[in-house]
Amino acid sequence: MQNTMGLEQRGHVLLIAGSTAVHRRTVQVAPSANLAALGVVPVSMLLNSDLPCDTTYLDGARDPNLVLTRLRTAAATPGPLLVYLSGRLTVDRRSGRLHLALVGTTAASVRYTGLPWEWLGVELRGRPAGLTTVLLDLVADKAAWPLLREYGSLPASPSAEVYGVVSPPGFAGSGNAVSGYTRRWIDQLGSNPTRPDNLRLHALAAGAAALPPGALVLPTARELAAPGQARRTPGRPETPEPPTPGRAAAADAGGDSVRDPRPHIHALATSGRHVEAAALAQAWEQYVLRNTGYGSAEATGWLEIRADLARMAGSFGLATELWTGAARIRLAAHHPDAPEVHAAATGALYCWTRVKDPETAIGAAPELIRLLRALPSLDSRHVQLAQQRLEFLHRAPSRT
Repeated sequence: MQNTMGLEQRGHVLLIAGSTAVHRRTVQVAPSANLAALGVVPVSMLLNSDLPCDTTYLDGARDPNLVLTRLRTAAATPGPLLVYLSGRLTVDRRSGRLHLALVGTTAASVRYTGLPWEWLGVELRGRPAGLTTVLLDLVADKAAWPLLREYGSLPASPSAEVYGVVSPPGFAGSGNAVSGYTRRWIDQLGSNPTRPDNLRLHALAAGAAALPPGALVLPTARELAAPGQARRTPGRPETPEPPTPGRAAAADAGGDSVRDPRPHIHALATSGRHVEAAALAQAWEQYVLRNTGYGSAEATGWLEIRADLARMAGSFGLATELWTGAARIRLAAHHPDAPEVHAAATGALYCWTRVKDPETAIGAAPELIRLLRALPSLDSRHVQLAQQRLEFLHRAPSRT
């Protein structure tokens, strides 16, 4: 009995480095550098647990079955588990399945030398909820990126918390240094007197990592808003740490104070650093969603911040989509005459009129017009304007 109890109190950290991602002879993500940097972090900090822990490093692996064996052993751990993966995502063109490229993986050999992504989910699915964290710092190659955009996410297992970033192909990268997201994750672990929970840690890291345009940040806001997505820190009882209403908690190199990140985000946007501003806002929206839930005033406020950041960046199609979504959420909670509803709807209409691509404008129009019609006290000229522009777009000759 004593031996069984001892096994139940062990944790495991599994660090996996796949193939280096390279674009035009420049390293985008160096998985070995990431593992080396994580290797000097105390395991108790990585796992957020004081339990005894086993650590497995897989750097330079060429055999997917070896990786599977190590993954299976880690998944059998009764206690908390952290699985970290870094490298290049690719696709077996024959089957259309995502793989983590290992050392030596080529386009022709993916099927035999890459780690099928679904193996991760298969091995982790039997674990108890709340004890598993998957941390990702990946690059998708040209074959994998369209598939990821179609999925809109990168699922691992329903029982696991998944945090991380997947960068698109073609960005310059950071050479052989530790990649931005992993480096910022480590920095935050070392700069806080009390370890933040994983979601807050992820928000801080993603916001400060200078991610490339279009990077997929996980979990997505939609995933956090889904039913049954309540989260807790593996290995420790949950201690809620919600931000004050309308504000978000942010750590600053030795402080753990409650601060409002919005002025900093606005300063990034006004200085032209739109990608960083958008990433930080999205990360904090995820954090607020976790603490206040989908449809809360705080979460909707962050959705509107993201909409305005998209407008400032000139991404009027995205801004229209975000403002329309915010208006719909506001309308579900308020009277159609409420100023909050009108403000969001007006923002959506303004951004839609600035969309230059006809296909994008036509695609966004039906939902926008339905929204405007649901607000009887709104200036009727708004609906007329939207209808007239839509008719014009339909009549306009298509561009080749």
